[in-house]
Amino acid sequence: MSGTELSKIARASSVGPYRLPEGELGSKLSGRTILIFIGVAVILRLGQEIFVPLALSLLLAFTLAPIVSFLRKRSVPKIAAVLLTVVSAFCAIAVFSIVVATQVTNLAENIPTYQRNLVDKVHSLTQAGAGNGILDHLSKAVERVGAEIQTRAVESQTPPTGQTPTIQKPMPVEIVTRSDPIQTLGNLLLPLISPFATAGLVVVLVIFMLLEREDLRDRFIRLVGLGDLHRTTAALQDAGKRVGRYLLMQLVVNTLYAVPITIGLWALGIPNAILWGLLTLVLRFVPYIGAIIGMILPLFLALAIAPGWSLVVWVGALYLTTELVSNNVVEPWLYGAHTGLSPLAIIISAIFWSWLWGPLGLMLSTPLTVCLVVLGRHVPQFGFLDVLLGNEPVLEPHEKLYQRLLAGDPNEASDNAEEFLEEEYLVDYYDKVGMPALLLAELDRQRGVMSERQIELVASSSLALVENLSDIADEEEDEEETAPQEAPKTEAELELPDGQGRSILCIGGRGGLDDAAAAMLSQVLEVQGATATMALHSDHAVRGSLALPMDGVDTAIVTFLNGNSKSRARQIVRRLKRLKPALRVGIFLPTANGQDYAQIDPEEIGADFVATSITQAAHSGLSSSTPVSLKTVVHKIARRGSPSSKRSEASI
Repeated sequence: MSGTELSKIARASSVGPYRLPEGELGSKLSGRTILIFIGVAVILRLGQEIFVPLALSLLLAFTLAPIVSFLRKRSVPKIAAVLLTVVSAFCAIAVFSIVVATQVTNLAENIPTYQRNLVDKVHSLTQAGAGNGILDHLSKAVERVGAEIQTRAVESQTPPTGQTPTIQKPMPVEIVTRSDPIQTLGNLLLPLISPFATAGLVVVLVIFMLLEREDLRDRFIRLVGLGDLHRTTAALQDAGKRVGRYLLMQLVVNTLYAVPITIGLWALGIPNAILWGLLTLVLRFVPYIGAIIGMILPLFLALAIAPGWSLVVWVGALYLTTELVSNNVVEPWLYGAHTGLSPLAIIISAIFWSWLWGPLGLMLSTPLTVCLVVLGRHVPQFGFLDVLLGNEPVLEPHEKLYQRLLAGDPNEASDNAEEFLEEEYLVDYYDKVGMPALLLAELDRQRGVMSERQIELVASSSLALVENLSDIADEEEDEEETAPQEAPKTEAELELPDGQGRSILCIGGRGGLDDAAAAMLSQVLEVQGATATMALHSDHAVRGSLALPMDGVDTAIVTFLNGNSKSRARQIVRRLKRLKPALRVGIFLPTANGQDYAQIDPEEIGADFVATSITQAAHSGLSSSTPVSLKTVVHKIARRGSPSSKRSEASI
């Protein structure tokens, strides 16, 4: 088949275009883009002191922007709304920091009082392990290693035999302390200058970002998106909505998580319960591991302050219960999965940003990665970011099915089909997913990129998929028998006729893929109550041989996935009609829809009907129309010696 015909199939096929050249071009562009991102990562690492305040200010501006908009709608002046919002936010942060510092100081003063309980617990663990000898063996092994190291050290310092050891006199050391008030003051203030300077810079940046928000948006559009205002505006709105909503809702979720933790720890008698609650609130911004880190310190403190083990169990139960309620009730209720990131992407981004910017990068990893996903979703050059990091399906259902069939995994394909069939019927699955997947396989077969073994694997996996769905087909058949009949609402919701008393033979046309399509159609007909049997293409492939089970069959439907099967369809229709003149013969040709290939008139091939979908094929096959009689071909051949031939000779 020519490339023009294949592109014609791709442009209009229901399975979508085959974009091989575009994919090759995309791979080249993505390679160059990856190099650009590596360079950007290096710049971000080297310019950490500059970019960290910028990133923190940007995310805080995203978070506070909805509050500013809320105040602006209440007729609050712009400058007053921004200053009120920023001052309130940073006052809350300052109060938070002061409380944490006070609690940490108090905890440091009380640590020596917990030392005795820790020693007692270690001693009890040693006694518990004395019975089985595990801890005893470990301690003896450590002692032996220490003794060996000490022996080696003594041997290295012992002089060889025959030499007199040299006695070295200790060198007197005099410590002179010079008190410099300026240096002492500098040692105290310099460590505080950097964080305070960064905090002040962040405050100023947030204020100006909120004041100049509209102007910055217009400048960004002028810089990168003037040629496509719609796409750029959508990207900015999407980024602002996702990041702002995520940070705000995460703050609410963490607060709702920290409050019961604080109350519970206070009720259990854990010292500095406010400290642990506040740390839990902050650490839960770190995905997955933040909650675990916040739980370890209270557990360790519970181990230190109480002589028994019950307090440790109660603290662990408190965190576990709160975590389950938060993950299964609070988070889905407030924001669910609005970040648009896959779980694996969240973990990878946490590792990357923590390597890039340390603990602060770890806390900012999720919102920063959300911005990258939004960039990939709206800018084609960075589309691979959305594919790698997003949580949207990257393959259409029929593409995913075809991939599973190529891999020879009908079981996973059956699992995906069962998820689809929870809301749809079997005929819908085959029309929307099954047939488009087989058409993808047929397209690859015509392109010559599939070996015979791969074709057989896809065909056999498809047949196994149909067999795996037989239980669902039986359930739908029982449902059809018990459900009341309802009139169809539209032509698209065409109700299939009842197949009771009908016997239909589904035949594969030219290959194994056609056999798989015939098996899907046969199963749909069985759901409608018809007696459906299936015949492989090999049963009629040899000329002069037609070993088909025709007893009692009133309709035969031949399936072709190749659009260039018109002549082949005409031949098999004539052979079937000659074998059984009263037989209704139909052709199921999904590509004969006037777009992929020209529509086929049933009269041209002598068929009773030509269907382009499983729904049409089942509806036409179950109808009770009178079969079309096979037309007799009359050959008009002029015999030698006839009057016509004499006239011809005379004219010559």
